Amino acid sequence: MRVRVGWDMAGKAAGLPENLCLKSNWSGAFNDVDICALEARFYHFLAGKMQVPTAACYYADWDDDGRGQGLIVLEDLVERGGKFGHSTQHAGIDGIAGALEGLARLHGSLWDSPVISETAAPWLQTSMRTPVDHDQVRIMWHWICENLKDPNFRAIAPSHYLAEPRRVEWAFDRLVQFERSFEAPFCVILGDCHQGNTYILPDGERLWLDWQLARRGRPWRDLTYFCIGSLTIDERRHHLRDLIAHYRSNLIATGATNVIELDEIWEQVRRWVMYGIQAWVANMDHWGQNGLPMNERFFAAGEDLGTWQLLLGN
Repeated sequence: MRVRVGWDMAGKAAGLPENLCLKSNWSGAFNDVDICALEARFYHFLAGKMQVPTAACYYADWDDDGRGQGLIVLEDLVERGGKFGHSTQHAGIDGIAGALEGLARLHGSLWDSPVISETAAPWLQTSMRTPVDHDQVRIMWHWICENLKDPNFRAIAPSHYLAEPRRVEWAFDRLVQFERSFEAPFCVILGDCHQGNTYILPDGERLWLDWQLARRGRPWRDLTYFCIGSLTIDERRHHLRDLIAHYRSNLIATGATNVIELDEIWEQVRRWVMYGIQAWVANMDHWGQNGLPMNERFFAAGEDLGTWQLLLGN
């Protein structure tokens, strides 16, 4: 909700902007998940400690009554003169490379930091160890079934998935098991890292928005989701490995230590494609992002990179 505020003398003296944006859950739905409270906590506790380009937040608070409600008061980004990203925008190889430099700064700013430990930040959920993550397919199954009725969706989906739609649930459960057993440094991840959750400033820099799935996690979830979703199928086939190497070098440049080797990251990416598959097969276009081209990109990546076989063995 965009608002214009008439400030009193104290507000004017503090330099508060006239135009602001309020974000909360007024939908009447999704009251069984705590995504709004989590985003408010992110801005309250962590945003100021990270080298992360994001919207300025002037107020963040939440209820602790179990409803998961939260409220944040952000700057009105229209004032910046840029444009909101969309999942289907074509950024090109150079545009994605630049975005990955910003993503590396985001991940590197609290890399392996005690600030995000379970003791210091008990409210920060660990990737794939919270129901909104590991039960995501089951939570979203109704919408998956709705997409399966769409002939346009069925035209691009792999035949083995159409023959047994539960394969996405089984494969995703294997990804969850893989991530839980993997040992590597944690960082803060956006969790829902696609172009539609960015704002592009006039100079080309991206702000990273929508921290409702912020996690203590490993960066491969963000990296894979962003790259596969942002590149055309042809671009991904020819440039993905080079872009991953570019990201890795920028992550190390932030001071991140014990970063796994490129070949190991590649194996992570092959598996994490499944996160994108399960996310987009449940996407409804009226939520604001065009799901069909995204499904096509993730389905193609799953076949090209052997994701299904790697996770399911067939």
